[in-house]
Amino acid sequence: MTEHVYKLVELVGTSGTSVSDAIQNAITRVTTTVRNVKWFEVVQVRGEVKDGKVGHYQVTLKIGFTLDDG
Repeated sequence: MTEHVYKLVELVGTSGTSVSDAIQNAITRVTTTVRNVKWFEVVQVRGEVKDGKVGHYQVTLKIGFTLDDG
């Protein structure tokens, strides 16, 4: 097994539909600019209340990716 070094970035994904969609939106976006994304951790879930209902979901994620070999 090869040893890896990981880097973490923190992102906030948003969605008007669901927590799952907010997570997927963040992952979809980060994988367009960051290589070797391997895992995520949900750090916080919060949202906006509008007219007594959930108006928007916000999910803070830590994204882990491996660094390229030097």
